[in-house]
Amino acid sequence: MTVGQAQVSASHWSIAGIPLVLGGNVLGWTADEHASFAVLDRFYEAGGRMVDTAQGYSVWVPGHEGGESELVIGKWLKSRGVRAEMRIATKTGMNGAAGDLSARKVAEELHKSLERLKTDYVDLYYAHRDDAATPLAEAAEGFGTLVQQGLVRELGASNYTAERLTALNAASHSNGTARFTILQNEYNLVERAAYGPDLQALCAGQGIAMLPWFGLAAGFLTGKYRTREDLARHNRGSSIERFFDKGLTVLPALDAVAAETGASHGAIALAWLLKQPGVAAPIASAREPAQLDIQFEALGLELSQDQLDRLAAAGL
Repeated sequence: MTVGQAQVSASHWSIAGIPLVLGGNVLGWTADEHASFAVLDRFYEAGGRMVDTAQGYSVWVPGHEGGESELVIGKWLKSRGVRAEMRIATKTGMNGAAGDLSARKVAEELHKSLERLKTDYVDLYYAHRDDAATPLAEAAEGFGTLVQQGLVRELGASNYTAERLTALNAASHSNGTARFTILQNEYNLVERAAYGPDLQALCAGQGIAMLPWFGLAAGFLTGKYRTREDLARHNRGSSIERFFDKGLTVLPALDAVAAETGASHGAIALAWLLKQPGVAAPIASAREPAQLDIQFEALGLELSQDQLDRLAAAGL
């Protein structure tokens, strides 16, 4: 099944027909430009049409300054001539520092992103993290102005609580500007606190689509990490360590469903996500084209209610 053949879980999502989002955090980092192009080509050829990035990717790497992912994506979009077909999401304010979401800063950073992405608009622009120092009214107006100017098609909030997202949209309503219709918080079979019942109810009640990040728990839910020696062997210890102990209590349920269905562990984890309240599409990255097989497999996988329930109960 290609990406375009699947149905979106949340039909209210205005970027319709996109059941899977390619995470761009590794592009320009663990995937160099050549590898990134190969991943993007495979994703596109299979029907994938949305890529998620951020201006902060990959500032944590020595010698990087941020924007590396956007630069690679921009080069790919231009070389392949597919900008009109793709949905590009990026974010500003990765550190949540004071003033990151001021109207001036948000506009300035968007223009830098547009230049790197080689485009004159983005389909989705996120507040990457809440900025408690900037008044919500200013943040809402700053983002809303970019929509009015045609530079942004839709607004999203990442790493927000239900209280702050509600208040942000209340400010948008008061300003008469575009609402924030997409949420991107961490959510997977191991870590679920950042998308609890309050946010699930908010998304369902207000037509906000949830696009969870780390849907595979940085790769832990592929099932290949069983011991700390596995972490060392795959050189992923630092990113997966925080999932490890709790994740080991989830693996037996994944193992059982994998035995019952014949599906891969990663596909099962993503298929479970697609059935959760408000979730429109999981975000998962790939360092090489073959790693996309998990995402594509998930789209054609139907889990029974019993399997969904057993997975949900695991690790709680």
